[in-house]
Parts: sequence; structure tokens; C-alpha cells
Amino acid sequence: MAQGGELERIAAALERIAPPPAPPTNWLGAPAYVWEGERARAVPVLDALPLDALHGINAQKAALRENCARLASGAAAHDMLLWGARGMGKSALVRAAVADVQAVGSDLALVQLVPGSLPSFPALIAELASQNRAFLLFIDDLGFGDDGRTEMLALRSLLDGGVAPRPEHIRLVVTANRRSIVEREDTSAAIHERDERDDALALADRFGLTLGFHPADKDTYLAILTGYTAPLGLSFDPEEAMAFAIQRGNRSGRTALQFATELAGRAGLRI
Repeated sequence: MAQGGELERIAAALERIAPPPAPPTNWLGAPAYVWEGERARAVPVLDALPLDALHGINAQKAALRENCARLASGAAAHDMLLWGARGMGKSALVRAAVADVQAVGSDLALVQLVPGSLPSFPALIAELASQNRAFLLFIDDLGFGDDGRTEMLALRSLLDGGVAPRPEHIRLVVTANRRSIVEREDTSAAIHERDERDDALALADRFGLTLGFHPADKDTYLAILTGYTAPLGLSFDPEEAMAFAIQRGNRSGRTALQFATELAGRAGLRI
């Protein structure tokens, strides 16, 4: 039977082997963070395009930027839902709006939740509640269907509040590619599809600011592309630009940026 001294030596050896506990997160020291479920990872530089580099979504830019500015200033602000076509700048706009607010000296941090971390949402709120800073919690590409329904229901419950309300300096922004999250007419779908849609609508109703992002038509796509290429002094062939979009299966802000990147690369320029 091990004696007391031997037990102490074993305990000391185990302590040396075990990794040291992670230091507490400095929630005041970075422009952005990634919440991984149990701890946060600071992001020292927020990867964001200039706000005026995003084209074809002027109304959405103005509304989201204004709401972020309100949150940063301590005024009442909405939770936000950005829904609609893929590649039309939903996620890019979130980052750009936060960076633009930060650029004028407002103290707002972006905290992105990784997939699967939603169950730890209350713990994150508890950590942020006492911080003297505004936080925008970011859930990108919210899932639907069998895999995402549980997460969607959990988020809806969290947005409803509870005994401990969410502090005013903490708000959510969520992006989703499904149009049905805000569509309200449905008479022919199967029962489970109607249930899924009802769940999505019930979630959408909990956001004070809802912004739609629609597929770009030809003129909008070419205008977005011009917005990227003109500052670089680059011109383009509209037919080649359209062929590029057809090859990728959509006309969107993302596709326009990809084609602009191709043109800039050919010219030896950065974008």
C-alpha cells in the first residue's frame, strides 16, 4: 500500500504532466473572438473588407451598420437575421460593419460561435455579462433540416429569454441561406415540412431586424463587378464575366469578387 509520501510524489508527477489551465479570456483586448464551446480564442485582426467595397446591398449595409453602431454606443439595438441567396455578402457584411464601427473608435467586439457550440451559449452570456464592452454574437450559416432543427429550436428558446435576461450590451446576428425562414405561405408541403417551416418562422419572428439578400440579376452582377474592378483601373468583357458566372452556377457578389480577383491576378495587382 502506497505511503503518504509516495502518494504526494505521484500527485506531483501528474500535475507536471497535465497541461496548465487556460488563462481566462481577456474580453477587452481583441476586435473579435471565436467561441469554441468551452473557451474563447482571441482574433487579433478582424478579417473584413472595407464596407464601401461591398456592392449591390446598399440598403442592407446601411441598416446593419446603423444597428451595430447603436449597440456599440449603448443604445437599444436589435438581434439581426440575414437571410437569402448564397454568395450575396451576408457574412462579409457582418464583418465589414463591425470593423467599420470599430474604425471610428466604438468599442464593439464580434464573437463567432463555431458549429456545435450553441449548448454553451448560456455560459458565454454569463462570461460577457459583466464586461464593460458591447458584443455581437455571430452564428454563421444556421442549419436546417434534420441536422439543424435541434440547433434552431435551441436558439429560438435562447432568444426568448428566461429568468436571467440577456444583457442589453449583447446582441445576436445570424445568417441563413434558406428563403423559407421568412416565407409564410405554405399549403401543400408535407406535415414534417410544415413543422420545419413553422419552426423557422417562429425563430425569424424573434429578430427585430431581418434583412433579405436576393440573387443578383445580370445588371446587378455586372455593377458589383465594376465596383471591384474600377478602383483598380481594370476593365472587363461583360460576356466573359457572364460566362464566369455561368460556370460557377450563380450570379452573386462572391462570384463577382472571384472574377475580379482573376482579372487582378492577370494584371499583377492585388485586390
